[in-house]
Amino acid sequence: MKVLVAGGAGYIGSHTCKALAEAGHTPIVYDSLHTGHSWAIKWGAFERGDLNDAATLGAVLKRHRPDAVINFAALAYVGDSVREPNHYYRVNVGGLLTLIETMRAHDVGAMVFSSSCATYGEPDRQPIDEDTRQFPISPYGRTKLVGEMMLSDACAAHGLGAVALRYFNAAGADAAGETGEEHDPETHLIPLVLQAAAGVRPHISIFGSDYDTPDGTCIRDYIHVTDLAAAHVAALSVCAPGKFAAFNLGTGTGTSINEIITHACAITGKNIPVVPASRRPGDPPRLVANASRAAAGLKWRPLHSTPENIIETAWRWMTEHRQRVVK
Repeated sequence: MKVLVAGGAGYIGSHTCKALAEAGHTPIVYDSLHTGHSWAIKWGAFERGDLNDAATLGAVLKRHRPDAVINFAALAYVGDSVREPNHYYRVNVGGLLTLIETMRAHDVGAMVFSSSCATYGEPDRQPIDEDTRQFPISPYGRTKLVGEMMLSDACAAHGLGAVALRYFNAAGADAAGETGEEHDPETHLIPLVLQAAAGVRPHISIFGSDYDTPDGTCIRDYIHVTDLAAAHVAALSVCAPGKFAAFNLGTGTGTSINEIITHACAITGKNIPVVPASRRPGDPPRLVANASRAAAGLKWRPLHSTPENIIETAWRWMTEHRQRVVK
């Protein structure tokens, strides 16, 4: 298949382009490079553009005639979304609407959509399955839920086939060191912990140590980015005309912040200074996926997502590969 990967120069997008190429597909990266990176474009052609630019997007679809689209193009900082909600709706919702309309105009009938466990908000049960009530607590989460609703309606009205993948905590890096995580600012726990190990930052802050969890710190479900990429490739084969489906992507196992730091100390051989801090509003004690639907429907299981492997690949990216690749 030819697959247009919107946001393909980003963290998960670039890993997915590699997975597509390895599976025999032809990725075409469509990215504004606002948050993506030119060094991450290694698999397939590159077209520079914004999702809200219908003319450029339409020209790219006409030129390449893809069979499907995978859409990663979105803003993804929860705190920023609280401060600038209109910007998030314009980019995440407006961009998706433009994409859906332009795909329809050019007879592209399948989309895999990058969604998020943020659509669940503070869930009323654990582990979280796809039937758990979706009640997001941030503008970012609401844009992802609106996106799912838009796709579901487009499937019913226009025959689009769409799959939404709700992932939990993406982490880790390509084992071969060809691409990895590079955010500015960095907000994800594992790279922040590793930056503290490397001396790039003075310490790691733990926001709350009195949660109702075994060690008092928040528990999250960390999923290796290579496993996420494999799920996007698998999802292409289940995009059925007129049908919308959603799948959680996680391991079903939670790891606490303290456990992540302990693993990181062991793997890096470094002391990682820790500073306690107050709880952040809206941080649930535990977020763990039930991904059995993905196992059945996508024939997908995480193969690389032990905390040790996630941290090892992220550490190798930070200390061995990043300087060679990022230019």
